[in-house]
Amino acid sequence: MKNRYDEKEAQAFVGAYPLCAPELALRVYTSRLLGAEDDLVLHGGGNTSVKCVITNLVGEEQEVLYIKGSGWDLGVIAPQGFPGLDLVYLRKLRLVQTLGDAEMDNQFRTHLLDATSPNPSIETLVHAFLPHRFIDHTHADAIVTLTNREEAEKHLLAALGENIGILPFIMPGLPLALAMAELYESRPGIDCIILANHGIFTFGDDAKTSYDTMIDYVSRAEAYLAGRGVSAEAGTVVDQEPVQSAVVLPILRGALSFVEESGRRRTMQLAVRQNEEILGALARADAKDLLVNGVLTPDHVIRTKNYPLWLEVAGLDEDETMAAVRSGLARYQAEYDQYFSAQVAAKKVSRTKLDSMPRIVLVPGLGVVAAGFSRKDAAIAADIAEHTIAAKLRGASLGRYRELAQDSIFDMEYWSLEQAKLGKAKPKPLEGRTALVTGGGGAIAMGIGRKLLESGARVFMTDINQERLETVCHNLADTFGSHLVSPLLMDVTSEESVRLGMEQLIMECGGLDILVPNAGIAHVAKLADLSEPAFRQVMEVNCLGVFQVIKGAIPIFKRQGTGGSIVINSSKNVFAPGAAFGAYSASKAGAHQLGKVAALELAEFGVRVNMINADAIFDDAGVSSGLWDVVGPERMRSRNLDPEGLKDYYRQRNLLKTTVHADHVGNAVVFFASEQTPTTGATLPVDGGIMAAFPR
Repeated sequence: MKNRYDEKEAQAFVGAYPLCAPELALRVYTSRLLGAEDDLVLHGGGNTSVKCVITNLVGEEQEVLYIKGSGWDLGVIAPQGFPGLDLVYLRKLRLVQTLGDAEMDNQFRTHLLDATSPNPSIETLVHAFLPHRFIDHTHADAIVTLTNREEAEKHLLAALGENIGILPFIMPGLPLALAMAELYESRPGIDCIILANHGIFTFGDDAKTSYDTMIDYVSRAEAYLAGRGVSAEAGTVVDQEPVQSAVVLPILRGALSFVEESGRRRTMQLAVRQNEEILGALARADAKDLLVNGVLTPDHVIRTKNYPLWLEVAGLDEDETMAAVRSGLARYQAEYDQYFSAQVAAKKVSRTKLDSMPRIVLVPGLGVVAAGFSRKDAAIAADIAEHTIAAKLRGASLGRYRELAQDSIFDMEYWSLEQAKLGKAKPKPLEGRTALVTGGGGAIAMGIGRKLLESGARVFMTDINQERLETVCHNLADTFGSHLVSPLLMDVTSEESVRLGMEQLIMECGGLDILVPNAGIAHVAKLADLSEPAFRQVMEVNCLGVFQVIKGAIPIFKRQGTGGSIVINSSKNVFAPGAAFGAYSASKAGAHQLGKVAALELAEFGVRVNMINADAIFDDAGVSSGLWDVVGPERMRSRNLDPEGLKDYYRQRNLLKTTVHADHVGNAVVFFASEQTPTTGATLPVDGGIMAAFPR
């Protein structure tokens, strides 16, 4: 592993944070160096600390421990990510015989320098009891690869040398801190401590020494593993049947969803990892024996559960695939429930059982499929799975994999301090759901996308105009993050384009829950002057386009088996057409009628289809309405109005004398998509009240 310490960069960090101690600025610098290496820490893993002497408010010198705060990622950590604690008091806790989780957390919170600081790391006492000024802790892949094998100590000593300390796995807290301190005090010359199934601690009197020691030991472990190569035992399967991801993923996603006791359905996002290394690993004849075992480090269990699900579906037809998925999940859940019941009984404790669904599914011929209630959760699980597969393969030549005992796994999975990392926020109404919005380059799409994202959905915006589409997506991403909104080029009039777009969406998140046919164009001409090509073009986008995307979504909804919601953006013109607007009015009426037919046909699959009749939405956040780009100039000329005057005209025309915004349409979409009422086949006007357009 490359040592990335640079003295100029280090001093630049000291200059960048003049209000904090130089030692803390250097702590930030080397922490970020560690956090930048995925092979050292993943997604908030690991922790670092520094001990300083400060002058407190009353002018006294005070020893302080600055340690990584819970929830902070080492790769982006800043000084405020290191809560400071009274070090003298923390060291007194060595005199305590026992210290429960709640009391330990209380002791940390009541001895912070700043009451607004984040919670200190759950390994704070380890850092406090060891004497070193700087301490680094990572879950380095190469290190845990060695610790998780039979005869681990032999391999560790051969790889790293004799100047190390080794401990068996101990849960974080007072017992671990005491064991670490006692080990170091019995061998004060060692410069690192290895904790089995957990990782490596290095230390030093300055930031560079602690960091250099970490990189040196990890590099030794990597060299040791490289010298033994990846086991080639049993070879690979050469001729493997293909896996139809467009079929398998929606089936799997639907099977992973479940209904809570409250009646709320929880839906997962999927993340697929598919590369040569992963596919090759899963194609090995011994892959299941090598890979279907426990996590590398118990910290991962809250993200991935202890075991992956092995799922073989290559060469199966759709019905066989569905049966294989269901039976595989049923076995997995039964085993998880048995594990939970056995641990609760053995430990004589009461715990609320987490859901029993796997978070990692290994599918030969397809890759790693990770699941989570959000795209972020799924991506974290996928990253961990990818590193886990690589580590297990690298260590295969060293002997059998030695997973952590299930009682330790249970302690970590159901540990209140570890569960706190996942947060207890109430799920948003559309959390875990995926939405596809057509006509994504326009003003109304902006409002629809915004409201879907606010409600927790993962959103794909699609359009044929790449420039307008990217403008809308960038605008939304600035607020919600690029990981939650994605542009998808699609021609809704083309069956092939829709099919390819749906397949891309499935590969990115596993399936679809909410479809919003919103694409539309306009043409102004009286019937006598309306050309056939112009009429056809409007009909193809506004009516045929709705048909194509609904038809493309139906197989996904069926395979998932979890219902779904289609919300068609119709128009007030469905009930109140306008002169010189025949093509638009007819096409929207056709799309509206398709929606009613879809409501009739898809109800048996639990899919709800509803329509929104909007009117007079001109722009949103600087993005214009394509419709009003076409219609506006003629309307202004005929009424001798400027743009603001035209908007006021339409505002005064409706009963409520109000401006209709794109967000109002978005609110209506969220209402239908969140299934707050048992409604399908309905029409909801979003027009301020146009009497001629009242549904009837």
